[in-house]
Amino acid sequence: MILIKKIFAAVLLITVASCSTTYEAKVDFDKNSKVDTLNYKTFAWLSSGKIMAPPADINPVMKQRVDEEIEKAFMAKGYQLIDDAEKADFAISYTVGNRDKIKVSSYPTTYNTGFGWGGSYYGGRYGGMYGTQMSTETHVRQYTEGKLAIDVYDVKSHQPAWHGWAVKRITSDDKEAPSSMIKDIVNKVVTQFN
Repeated sequence: MILIKKIFAAVLLITVASCSTTYEAKVDFDKNSKVDTLNYKTFAWLSSGKIMAPPADINPVMKQRVDEEIEKAFMAKGYQLIDDAEKADFAISYTVGNRDKIKVSSYPTTYNTGFGWGGSYYGGRYGGMYGTQMSTETHVRQYTEGKLAIDVYDVKSHQPAWHGWAVKRITSDDKEAPSSMIKDIVNKVVTQFN
């Protein structure tokens, strides 16, 4: 009986641990190997609007937060922000977006009408002598996934130099404290730039 309790506790712990996720952002980048970014010192926005092709329903307050956090992140790396893009070493722009997604998960469910705890094992193993029936349990989850992409352009060559992005499932905590989430995501993306 003690062994069964230990096994049950272990299974319960594994189940709880696998169900709890932090929904961390997936961050990555792509770099143009033909452009040398090591000697960059100054940057500017590519355009006065800062964002490339803004979505029609963009929140202007959120856009301002993103603008400011991107500037701060590049300045924290030691780059100086200047007004004239033609005189800067590199120019930056970004895009944002989100989409509603649905995740459907189906799991086999066992309805025990006989032996109880071990009915699925014994029922399936020995031809259903305990009356076990199999069915499927389906879980549907709807969520929003957000994406931020930051682009760096080499001013001298007029070529794209770097593209960094983050994709993240937006949680209720993110919606309640968007400034913190925006700062975190922007820093994770810009940290990869060199």
